[in-house]
Amino acid sequence: MIAYLTGRLAQTVVVVVLVTTIAFFLIHAAPGDPFGAAMENPKVTEAVRAQWRASYGLDRPLPEQFVKYIASVARGDLGWSFSRQRPVAAVLKETLPNTLLLMSVALVASFILGIFLAVLQAMKPKSLTDKIIGGISLFLFSMPEFWLALMALFLLAYHFPVFPIGGMRDEVMHSSYGFGGRVADILRHTVLPALTLTLLYSAVVARYQRAALLDALPAEYIKTARAKGVTEKSIVRRHALRNALLPIITLFGLAFPALLTGAVFVEKVFAWPGMGGVIVSSIDSRDYPLLVASVIIGSVLVAFGSLIADLLYRVADPRLRDDH
Repeated sequence: MIAYLTGRLAQTVVVVVLVTTIAFFLIHAAPGDPFGAAMENPKVTEAVRAQWRASYGLDRPLPEQFVKYIASVARGDLGWSFSRQRPVAAVLKETLPNTLLLMSVALVASFILGIFLAVLQAMKPKSLTDKIIGGISLFLFSMPEFWLALMALFLLAYHFPVFPIGGMRDEVMHSSYGFGGRVADILRHTVLPALTLTLLYSAVVARYQRAALLDALPAEYIKTARAKGVTEKSIVRRHALRNALLPIITLFGLAFPALLTGAVFVEKVFAWPGMGGVIVSSIDSRDYPLLVASVIIGSVLVAFGSLIADLLYRVADPRLRDDH
């Protein structure tokens, strides 16, 4: 197991380095630069423009900039954010935990809800319940993230003011609450964006899990359980479900980066102070260091999700373990 983990971590490092390299050159090849707006100002002299470029190393050849960037990243320095006038690490330290909170809640809730709905469908395939859940799942699966977020915002924050309209906390009252009050305040603000992501991804999970369950139900061991008088509910939940989880494990690994990219639009709609706003603003402002750092985080999430999926495979399938 240690050798396996070491090999996977080495692969992760290679993947992150390759993604960083490609992202760095593609981002710098795009038209414009971090000082584009200022460069177009006729009051800014050519000498000032040259000084700005030189101070941030933008006047150097691109390969030289890349080598310096990789060296600084290896030292733990992700660079300076042009748009926020702060170190990139400080920006990520402030916003990344907020996105991870939203992601973790939505990820757990979507898989619990999706598997539950799939079990309901598989217990009575082609029934009215199966058709209704399948139709709703297909509708949610086809829904754009930002549109569902806008509808949730309109219904549950504006038309029926049950939840806060946006943000992560009450900026006026949050600091005056006790610990329990601050936690409750954050949870209230988390409900709508987490609910949006949960509905979107539970629909995907339900469709995949239903198909996997229906593939497992005709197996011989299922027929044997039925012959012994085991109820259909027990057959689906105790026998078929475990053997039908392998495709969902793969989906679980892929959900890590998918939730991060999906959260970009959801965070924007709900004014959630996470990585969504950081990514959008860094693209608009050509903030190279902040944008490349966001890409690095995405690649790390992809590699981490793949590693988690492989480990869960080894737990669920004894044939993949070292001792078999």
